[in-house]
Amino acid sequence: MWCSTGWHSRPAVRARLYDRQLRLTGDTRSLSPSGAPIEVGLLEPPDDTPGKALLRWLESAYTDFIGLFRAEPPLYPEVAVAGISRDAEVHEAANGTISHAVRVNSQGELIVSVAMPVRRFKAVLGVLVLSTQGEDINAIVENERIVILQVFVIATVVSVALSVLLANTIANPIRVLAEAADPEGSGGSRPLNPERIEIPDMTDRPDEIGDLSAALIRMTDALYRRIDAIETFAADVAHEIKNPLTSLRSAVETMDFARTPEQRRRLLEVIQDDVKRMDRLVTDISNASRMDAELARERQTAFDLGTQIAQLADMTRQQDEERGVRIVTRLPSTPLMVHALEGPIAQVITNLLDNALSFAPDGSTITVVAYRRGDTVRISVTDKGPGIPDDNLESIFERFYSQRPSAESFGNHSGLGLSISRQIVEAHGGRIWAENIRPVEARRDSPSEGARIVLELPA
Repeated sequence: MWCSTGWHSRPAVRARLYDRQLRLTGDTRSLSPSGAPIEVGLLEPPDDTPGKALLRWLESAYTDFIGLFRAEPPLYPEVAVAGISRDAEVHEAANGTISHAVRVNSQGELIVSVAMPVRRFKAVLGVLVLSTQGEDINAIVENERIVILQVFVIATVVSVALSVLLANTIANPIRVLAEAADPEGSGGSRPLNPERIEIPDMTDRPDEIGDLSAALIRMTDALYRRIDAIETFAADVAHEIKNPLTSLRSAVETMDFARTPEQRRRLLEVIQDDVKRMDRLVTDISNASRMDAELARERQTAFDLGTQIAQLADMTRQQDEERGVRIVTRLPSTPLMVHALEGPIAQVITNLLDNALSFAPDGSTITVVAYRRGDTVRISVTDKGPGIPDDNLESIFERFYSQRPSAESFGNHSGLGLSISRQIVEAHGGRIWAENIRPVEARRDSPSEGARIVLELPA
């Protein structure tokens, strides 16, 4: 039920006035006349909808929980008219300062009071106390808590929805990629799939998952290419080592049947040549197999490529003076600076010079030219030999390519020099190729006047 005086509705703030002796002289609650009519009516029924009931239950639970950690405010005292107040804030206001207090009434409702002195000039004539009604503060706090609770519920629902969305768009694709990248499964409970591992293609996604999928696909392809290269290299090595081993075994088995010292000498020469050939082959194979690790481990530095070419050309001239082959270098007057691995690049230049010496006729000239071309440095090594079959211009860079000059003793080269050179050049971001030398007006099938190996390196 509700009730109110017919002539006056309840004020929002209660006011009390005290005199100098802190005696209550006036209270807004006692302003209505005693004979005023009183209207009586039914109160509105409480809202028992499920949502409101749940919010009230949560509010009650929150209040009880907070009460475990917070002391209950003191009880709000009531002072009768003409009674003397003992409230601390009233005494402080009587001394000339504004004070406030928070208390609860008998129904447990919060009441905030503010006491201020009533002055005339500097003299304190009394104290005015303004206080809230009991249910006002509680209603405001309850409404704010309900709003916060509603925001919390909405945030929780949104968080759960976002979690599900993120799980479907990020977590699940990552899990699929992880399972594909781990063919043995979690803890090795699944046997290894003998077929090629296929990474799910998510490259159409414009986010990091698409980038991760593309990176895993490239990594897997690179690993399979490396496995195929290792298998091919192992097969080539076995084939190349088997040839001198067969020749060596035949010479050793024939040694018992040699009847003359001349026959024994020739067999010993065969054995020595086969042993040297195997030693050279094993050395080159070892160099080729560890080249990747050396290229990844060493640090690139800046150096003058022109000075390096001049030094290597001088060393090659001294090693092959008896054939009368001249090595001519055409280098720029300014330093030809490159940022690369100095040792491997020197090995490339040495391999190209050795290859040119193998094909250059006695008394001919080998020309080495180096110059800057845009943002690259180009080096070419040209000989006057028989050239390279046009169908083999690319094959000469394959491992164990064995087409050598007819005048050269078999087995003096392993066929790995140009293959190692391409490996080094491409690791530096450059390229290398071969071409035959012909006059400009000559036909493609006309005899060549020599061969040229050209390589380019980033400047």
